[in-house]
Amino acid sequence: MVVNALWFLAGLAVLIAGAEVMVRGGAVVAARLGISPIIIGLTVVSIGTSMPELAVGVVSAADGSGALAVGNIAGTNVVNILLILGLSALLVPLALQLRTNRLELPMMAAAALLFWALAADGRLSRLDGAILVTAAVGYTAAVIWSARRESRSVAEEFAAEVATEYSTGPIPVEVEARRSTMIHVGMTVGGIIVVVIGADWLVDGAVGMARQFGVSDALIGLTVVAIGTSAPELVTTVMTTIRGDRDIAIGNLIGSSIYNILLILGVTCLVPAQGLELPSSLVTIDIPIMVGVALLCIPIFMTGRRVSRLEGGLMVSAYAGYLTFLLITQT
Repeated sequence: MVVNALWFLAGLAVLIAGAEVMVRGGAVVAARLGISPIIIGLTVVSIGTSMPELAVGVVSAADGSGALAVGNIAGTNVVNILLILGLSALLVPLALQLRTNRLELPMMAAAALLFWALAADGRLSRLDGAILVTAAVGYTAAVIWSARRESRSVAEEFAAEVATEYSTGPIPVEVEARRSTMIHVGMTVGGIIVVVIGADWLVDGAVGMARQFGVSDALIGLTVVAIGTSAPELVTTVMTTIRGDRDIAIGNLIGSSIYNILLILGVTCLVPAQGLELPSSLVTIDIPIMVGVALLCIPIFMTGRRVSRLEGGLMVSAYAGYLTFLLITQT
């Protein structure tokens, strides 16, 4: 038990560190290639913060633990919305950008419903994975198109935030710029390698703990692994809340939830030739709960384009109730 817990914690620490290095390196490389900060913030950062889920998903699927991979996606999205967004609003009432309600919010609900529809037969095939990845490409194209139409003030806000977080400011000396780019390419590649190693350790530890506790891989994915792989989003959101720069972090959090389903789950489904077999509890209980949480955001976010402290507190309480429900019904 202790050995498995240590492998899990070591894997989680390595996973988070690798994801942070990879996102920082990737953001700088993208900036050097002339990609605008707003597109970096909405795509590179959103996808980058989902890399722990991708690594866990691919490793789990390759090891035959598909339930852990799918449970991690469903659980992480519930964590993102109820716990992280709720906690952020509980600290300071949360104002939302118009673009969040216009694009990300409907897309998050649509992605969740698509996930539910594809999983309804108890299996996610490679064809299902291809459908999800295609939708991810379409969503990315929509994000880029929308970003290019944003107002100057929003673009400047993204530029300032991305430059502050990821040090993408211009370097005047050409040789120094070239050296910096190569360093950050190395950071990106090295971060990816570290993420994969950390995911392998984390999955081994998580599966070992599940076996010793006599619980399912899905439950471990929905709880311990989901909370662990959401740590980068949790830290980022809390820190930006304290600093008062929350609009971008919230948009990226919702964007990350969309990519978790469309891109991360899609790629995960492509790994095993036979697809991912899902336990009935995931199909009938956990995925519908995730869909319900995504749909719940629509009335909350659309009323005054803000989330109050009361609503944030209710969201955090709902997550505590969800965890309690899981532990009572699945242990």
